[in-house]
Amino acid sequence: MAMTTVASSPFLLSKSRPCSCTNYKRGFPLRVAAVASIPFQQPINVDYLEQEFSGRGVVFKGIGDDCVAKMSLDNGSKAILMLPTGLIASYKASMWHGGTVELLQSSVSQEEEEEANSIRGGVSVALECLSLSLDQEQVSWSPSNWALHDITGNPHDSIQVELISTDSHDMVQVKYIVTLQDDVLISQLMVCNNSDSSSLQLSGCILSHLTVSSPDATYAVGLERSDFFGRLPILTGSAIIPPDCGQKSESQFSQLWKQMTSNGWGPKNGHQTETEQEEEMEEGEEDDNYKNLREQMCRIYTSAPRDFTIIDRGRRNSVVVGRDGFEELYMFSPGSSHEFYGEYAYICIGQSAVLNPIILGPKESWTGGQRLHNPNL
Repeated sequence: MAMTTVASSPFLLSKSRPCSCTNYKRGFPLRVAAVASIPFQQPINVDYLEQEFSGRGVVFKGIGDDCVAKMSLDNGSKAILMLPTGLIASYKASMWHGGTVELLQSSVSQEEEEEANSIRGGVSVALECLSLSLDQEQVSWSPSNWALHDITGNPHDSIQVELISTDSHDMVQVKYIVTLQDDVLISQLMVCNNSDSSSLQLSGCILSHLTVSSPDATYAVGLERSDFFGRLPILTGSAIIPPDCGQKSESQFSQLWKQMTSNGWGPKNGHQTETEQEEEMEEGEEDDNYKNLREQMCRIYTSAPRDFTIIDRGRRNSVVVGRDGFEELYMFSPGSSHEFYGEYAYICIGQSAVLNPIILGPKESWTGGQRLHNPNL
């Protein structure tokens, strides 16, 4: 199967610029204060959402105190967005044969402490914002509960759902935009540092679980000559990690992940000697342009191309993964020792700022995103 490339990004990204109320991207405007946000409340008023946003291609359904937003286009492409977590649990893309194929892997797990089910996998945001003020105590904050800000578009062309989250002091504003088009699902983050004097450090990723028949039949195309560092898997509240990988991570996580435990990034008791950290930190250059992902692997590529392709020969389809704003590419394969088409038949791709966090000065903003392009129409 030939490598497929994706067209230029539908949004123009800036790593550091003054904050403003309206920031236009190539293809659509990003409106920060165009409408009043619908605040997060439990339970979410599904009837109100249905009335407010009827006719825009989104249907809401209550699940306990939460709800799901089902986005549907006329060409058959669909996505399911969980509220208030912001997790994209499903992306069914239209195919050349007229049907649709699920491109995301998600599962329902039982939370022992809360005795409640939670969705893991899919596409999720794991972001930590840390103030870097020299004259004040450093404040760490992560967006977790998203308020619905607006829904624009229609089922004929594209649908865009805008979520917003702010810290308790309104010093940081994070906006998450999910856009469904005929042949692409876009996840976009915008972070604005509202402080007049304090800089902001951003660490995190947009994490995507792509379902495959088996990693044994899956290939990453286009990463040749990309520099990488070998790491242990990133643990977040929504990540799907096989038991053997999780047990290893509990005892061998590096200091980098240990610093993020307060926000669910890693194990609570990870300690390593300097020798163990050096052994874990595999460094190299990718020498295979058609890399088979059958072996268990976890890497952060620091010089990967903006677009590359995941090909699954078992399902006979492919996904072009694109990133903007993020400099790092995270890739995790659980390996092919698990059941075909089972819970661990997936490849995890992340657009990340982990090894090198992003620094925002006072009144600056940053935008980054991921595109899952479906070339199979």
